[in-house]
Amino acid sequence: MTKTRLTVLGSTGSIGTSTLDVVSRHPERFEVFALSAATQVDLMLAQCAQFRPRYAVMASAPHAALLAEKIRSNGLQTQVIQSPDAIELIASHEEVDAVMAAIVGAAGLAPCLAAARAGKRLLLANKEALVVGGALFMQTVRDGGATLLPIDSEHSAIFQCLPEDPSTWASRVDSILLTASGGPFRQRDPATLSAITPEQACAHPNFSMGRKISVDSATMMNKALEVIEARWLFDLHPDQIKVVIHPQQIIHSMVQFRDASILAQLGTPDMRVPIACGLAWPERIESGASRLDFSKLGALAFEDADAVRFPGLHLSWQALKSAEGTTAVLNAANEVAVGAFLAGKLRFDHIHAVNLATLDAVSPSKPDSLESLLDLDALARTAATGAAERLAA
Repeated sequence: MTKTRLTVLGSTGSIGTSTLDVVSRHPERFEVFALSAATQVDLMLAQCAQFRPRYAVMASAPHAALLAEKIRSNGLQTQVIQSPDAIELIASHEEVDAVMAAIVGAAGLAPCLAAARAGKRLLLANKEALVVGGALFMQTVRDGGATLLPIDSEHSAIFQCLPEDPSTWASRVDSILLTASGGPFRQRDPATLSAITPEQACAHPNFSMGRKISVDSATMMNKALEVIEARWLFDLHPDQIKVVIHPQQIIHSMVQFRDASILAQLGTPDMRVPIACGLAWPERIESGASRLDFSKLGALAFEDADAVRFPGLHLSWQALKSAEGTTAVLNAANEVAVGAFLAGKLRFDHIHAVNLATLDAVSPSKPDSLESLLDLDALARTAATGAAERLAA
């Protein structure tokens, strides 16, 4: 068996470490070609020692220099590269077969586009690449001949439930139902949301995730971004995408067909399951996740998504029906607002207010290149920063 040569972007984050856990279970199938990370030098060093990648990339020159020194002192052969296009290089390298795109936020867009242009098997855990890139990103995937496989548990579930031939989706599919846990504040009085701390917001009831994604889960902005991602991944009208609260997170999402039948994908809430699915598709491999025990499962509950408690969720449909580029504005605003909240500079309930203010302040023109998307992203971040500062004053 020829090994799949893999680049992992964001290898020290929760998705990256879960990916490497799955890879470690199948040394006969996968070879780690390159890794990238932001600041966690010691964890990157440990990953380089275990997987012996050819290249490692750190986000800043000081972190890259520190990693290079540690790699030399430990007798490892991994080459540390640090340049403005280093991440794009390891995502599009001619010797790479597959790329796990797990960088959080709009920063992951450029390497995702590079991998798509190079025709890679692109395992997309960075939902912002589609939220920001939208039509441009999907056109790049088509033009480059890339294979795009969703890694978000909800989108992986939809992908697994859909017919294999995408040309049949329009005639067969009525709608898709994305499930959401509801986060840690599903039953909390909305009047008390202003007092929520970053530590409370990051305590997800089912998954262990990074801080930014955990806050997005608490506000349900993660589901808003997933609605936008689903629109592009599956070429659906926004009204065909629905969200239902499912606290147990056993059903990861569902597809409703025109005959009213529904197919659902079930499994334990463990990100190694969709990661293993994407790595091996269309084959199935051991993920390391535990099996469901239906005798102990108990009841599965479902609830409506509360627009009062989770107002951010409903911005997704609004943005999708607005001018192209609006979803990029929403994403940038949310990243700024969440960053301010985590830094203790913004109240939890003001995250939505920043998003609304930024959408009102920025009127996008149709982005037709990576440069125009980055310009729009920067404009929205400036507006969001101003809005956050006014609210905090």
